[in-house]
Amino acid sequence: MKYLFINGSPNRNGNTTELANTLFGSKDYETLMLVDYRINDYGQELPGDQFDEVLSKIKEADIVVIGSPVYWHNICGGVRTLLDRFYGPVPSGSMRGKKLYFLFQGAAPQKWMLEAGEYTMKRFASMYGFRWGGMANSTAEAEKLGKEL
Repeated sequence: MKYLFINGSPNRNGNTTELANTLFGSKDYETLMLVDYRINDYGQELPGDQFDEVLSKIKEADIVVIGSPVYWHNICGGVRTLLDRFYGPVPSGSMRGKKLYFLFQGAAPQKWMLEAGEYTMKRFASMYGFRWGGMANSTAEAEKLGKEL
């Protein structure tokens, strides 16, 4: 089983990483920091785009965990750009057989923010064929989801 954690936070050792550590427990997993990759916005064709490298890592994984801090009441920009870039080059249903989890945390996010983030990730999972594993926004929820990995 190959586990990939895609961290949308610019903070390598912040709260999003802590949730991932809790979720994975003693399992070995690879971390991909989105801030280390240049991913053009949807529609841009600028040189140096690394979307294909990130997509390749996702294709290699069995379990994908995407983590995002709550920025401006929503999923952070790096994760949103990654999701946007799937549209077009990634066929619908092509991630079938993989499972997707979402870690979403921030300083006292309101319920509607968490629901909006979960809705987006569930729709993303459904469109591309991931099985939805669930979302955690606290240590207790990450521990609970981690038992399912």
